Amino acid sequence: MSLPRNGFRRPPRATVEMKPARTRITRYVSDGRAEEPPANASVADGLAYAADGSDRLALFLYMRPSPEDIAELASAWDLHPLLVEDLVHAGQRPKLERYGDVLFLVVRSAHYIDAKEEVDFAEFHVLVRPGAVAVVCQDGTWIDGTDSINLTDERALLPDENVLAHGAEAVVYRLIDAIVDGYSPVLQGIAVDKEQIERQVFSGDATVAERIYRLSLEVIDMQHTTSALAEVIDSLHSGFGKYGVTEHLQTYLQDVSDHLTRANTLVLEYRTALSQILDVNATLVAQRQNEDMKKISGWAAILFAPTLIAAVYGMNFDVMPELHWAFGYPVAVGLMVLFAAVLFVLFKWRKWM
Repeated sequence: MSLPRNGFRRPPRATVEMKPARTRITRYVSDGRAEEPPANASVADGLAYAADGSDRLALFLYMRPSPEDIAELASAWDLHPLLVEDLVHAGQRPKLERYGDVLFLVVRSAHYIDAKEEVDFAEFHVLVRPGAVAVVCQDGTWIDGTDSINLTDERALLPDENVLAHGAEAVVYRLIDAIVDGYSPVLQGIAVDKEQIERQVFSGDATVAERIYRLSLEVIDMQHTTSALAEVIDSLHSGFGKYGVTEHLQTYLQDVSDHLTRANTLVLEYRTALSQILDVNATLVAQRQNEDMKKISGWAAILFAPTLIAAVYGMNFDVMPELHWAFGYPVAVGLMVLFAAVLFVLFKWRKWM
């Protein structure tokens, strides 16, 4: 089922049975180099690994978290009950909160389904603490809309060693960067559909209004996502000095912020453009209706003249001079045809017909 419009849709997906060990992907990072942990390593083991050195990092990725996964994560990280509640209940807007030494972020990726002209959003909950990052995929999908990820091949969360060596924040910034980059194909898809709608409006298609409304709703959802993520990035900017974020990561996040600003600007432009297209369509519809009313009014006037003459001669009065006149009938019919012809020519000249 879809979420309400004030939230974000999460389309139904097929349930995939997975072994508990496969619901979590773990990577250990030492001096910027990632490696797989020992078999059956727990979340607590990952935290212990990260605590053994300042250059170490433990990354936990949950593609389809089970209640047991969340419980293990909450216990190992000693999470605040309110934070655990947020992890359990999805459907939240992008935000940033701090619970002690744990930074909690909610971010949303977007994937455009061109066949349906819909934006499919995926929600990610990110937990950050010194030496550890946990990413919970609340919708069971990755940034590109797929339901699987290979960290080793795609480097989706792990930037290059020079960036990764800067710690847990590097992973978070890489995730936000990938999400913002994913907005570009979404906006390109919306732009193509917007151009198609513009041509459809001027072609006189009567069904275009519904298409404009539906695409406008998708753009509004996209605007909510980009604007809320901009607030999250602003909050990260404000914490640079307090939490000792390196200058390299500050520059990295500034680049991400610039890309997001461009995306947010495009979203606002598309929303304004669709609103204008809707106004133009309403004007064209009104003009077409006005033309139809002119034709209807013209034919009604043409038929009114012979109807008036026929009504006069249809009255049952005994004393009417024309009733016994030999030319009365042809003259009456002639007047009907003459009046109708004059009105028809007049309306044609005024382009009413």
